[in-house]
Amino acid sequence: MLRNLLSLLMVVLGYCCCAARAGATAPKLNLPPETGAILDSIYSGQTDLAIQEARELQEKEPELPLGYLLEDEALWWKIWCTAAEFKYGMTMPRRQGKQAGDQHYLEVAAKAYALAEASLAQQESAEMYLYAGMADALSARLYSLRGENRATARVGVRARGNFEKALQLDPSLADADVGLGLYNYYVDTLSTLARVLRIFMGIPGGSKEEGVQQLQRAIREGQLTPAVARFYLALNLHNYDRQYQEALMVLEPLVTQYPENPLFQLARGDLYAKLGRKQQAASAYEEAARVAGKLPDAECRTKVQALVRDSLEALRKGS
Repeated sequence: MLRNLLSLLMVVLGYCCCAARAGATAPKLNLPPETGAILDSIYSGQTDLAIQEARELQEKEPELPLGYLLEDEALWWKIWCTAAEFKYGMTMPRRQGKQAGDQHYLEVAAKAYALAEASLAQQESAEMYLYAGMADALSARLYSLRGENRATARVGVRARGNFEKALQLDPSLADADVGLGLYNYYVDTLSTLARVLRIFMGIPGGSKEEGVQQLQRAIREGQLTPAVARFYLALNLHNYDRQYQEALMVLEPLVTQYPENPLFQLARGDLYAKLGRKQQAASAYEEAARVAGKLPDAECRTKVQALVRDSLEALRKGS
């Protein structure tokens, strides 16, 4: 139970980094013009291209944390793909030991955090608090995936504080709502025993309703996080609330925007299967296999094919 509670910090805070085409109605972040193209590469499944583009941004603007955050976001989705498993009717990563590329991932996150801290030492800004929170969130998600709960708690709590500071300086900064929205959602789903442990650990309470509202605000108004907010709201509605139709409605625009991402196609197939729409589920799984065949990342391509086989086999057994 304690492990689950500490791992909550990754779930709550770790999925709030960059995720959608930049350009909200009333932009609050001073984003480089390349940002949208890099994000499109990430969420279209072209993670190697996104890493290259992010490194080019780092060279162009070496004092800006965003280039490093974007590189790590692309690296995270490579990790997500290779660590994912089909279990309980859902594809998602649950636990993975240390990997060869982990140290680089953590160093990139640390670089982003250091740049944000250096900027904050000169002048406080909501943007830099947001970037500092995102950097720690990137580290927290990997520590949790590896089961390193103390490290997850340490950087996760610091991330939450930075998101709160960002919103204190600029309450309209919807991107900072994603981490806090997921926190509020998950804390309200804890069991009675976990709630007691949360109190002893000094972790604040939360409201699922408020969390959903914050995620919806990020979907509507965020510059960097609408896609992440949409994906994990759909995932949570599936996994925790079993509201499969609502989850599908939340997910569909993301699949439409990024049809070449096999992970989104798998998520749609899982929801169709839970709704008993087996033909549509099979079509979604088969589409995941088709688009995975175009991925330049051979390891992810192979893993998706295995996930599709597992998903289709479970669908057949359930018929």
